[in-house]
Amino acid sequence: MKQRDYFFDNAKFILIFFVVFGHLIQSFIHENEIVYTLYKVIYTFHMPAFILVSGFFARGFYQKGYIKKIAKKLILPYLIFQLIYSIFYYFLYNESSIAIDPLNPHWSLWFLISLFFWHIMLFGFSRLKPAVGLSLALAIGLGVGYFDWISNYLSLSRTFVFFPMFLLGFYLTKENVQMLTRPSFRIIAVIPFVASFIFYSSFPDISYQWLFGSKSYSALETTETIGMMIRLGLYILSTIMVFSFLAIVPKSKFFFTSLGRNTLYVYLLHGFFIRIFRESEVPHYLSYTENIVLLAALSFLLTLLLSSKLATAVAQPFIELKVTLLTKYKKRSSSFSRPTKKRRLEN
Repeated sequence: MKQRDYFFDNAKFILIFFVVFGHLIQSFIHENEIVYTLYKVIYTFHMPAFILVSGFFARGFYQKGYIKKIAKKLILPYLIFQLIYSIFYYFLYNESSIAIDPLNPHWSLWFLISLFFWHIMLFGFSRLKPAVGLSLALAIGLGVGYFDWISNYLSLSRTFVFFPMFLLGFYLTKENVQMLTRPSFRIIAVIPFVASFIFYSSFPDISYQWLFGSKSYSALETTETIGMMIRLGLYILSTIMVFSFLAIVPKSKFFFTSLGRNTLYVYLLHGFFIRIFRESEVPHYLSYTENIVLLAALSFLLTLLLSSKLATAVAQPFIELKVTLLTKYKKRSSSFSRPTKKRRLEN
């Protein structure tokens, strides 16, 4: 059980690092071909893997009060951060007015509302056999590309496009995951990552917008038939890379393992830092390929910071509508300070 917990905590921490890293390097994708290729490789697997893991842990949807619980966990933070980001953008971009639209999610907030819908959709799809359910979800994911009106509104496009990965995670068993982590799989797991890098390098005209799942085929400037084939190919590539990623995730406990439980905090908070970074002069000095390592280090440090006890304690009232972490943090701080005062008096 411990190994399984360590495994998924490690997976979630590594994935949230890639989320931060991917957003950080987006400023340089139009200036550097290597960064652009790396960006597309990351986006091919990191959110699909996150979604699959979320589906794996969605087995309690049938319990009483589950919808209320999941709404409080996802919809309330979504509405709160929609407002916060609207105010933040107003000051950051010197906008003429504060635009508040709860039906069009800001930037990365789409994941919260899509995740809520995915849980709701399980009530119907869980009644189907896995082969039937996955086939239907895949058909819907391919079919929504034909409709221009299915877009960012309520994150509908992403909800349907990425649902097959969520459903696949829901159908996975512990035995399936254990099989993926066998040494025989780990040896060849790196091959799909290298192959995808070579693929994107060989076909640089493939737009990264395909990996967002938020646009119709016509909006991506292709015919409907070709668009459907491209999306189908990306489904296959993403699935292979997600399984390859899971195959190489370590099972042991590391210094960052426990922080994998705080990925929602990192996901919601890192956008403020990324947006400020993009509007600053810093990107002008980091446009060279050799700075990828520096950007990765910055992403790792930011991930550590935003998943730390202090950051989660401060942000918990806005994300979970609780103050339990802040109370614990204050108690621990006071317990550490009291012996110090006592020792000073004795001296």
